[in-house]
Amino acid sequence: MNIEIKKEEEYIKLDKVLKISNIAITGGHAKIIIQNEEVKVNGKIEKRRGKKIRRGDIVEIKNKKIIIY
Repeated sequence: MNIEIKKEEEYIKLDKVLKISNIAITGGHAKIIIQNEEVKVNGKIEKRRGKKIRRGDIVEIKNKKIIIY
């Protein structure tokens, strides 16, 4: 399943991406998901909740891909 997010700013932080896409309910929930190494950015596991996600990046969690455009 793919989720697309249109980005208005230069970048968006990873925890916010998870909240906007309804994968995480709160910032704390996003933090736990990221710390548990459940999230990949562009194919690599990402452990930083403040990671800057930019246009063209792909965030993956379980069977979902979040495409930033």
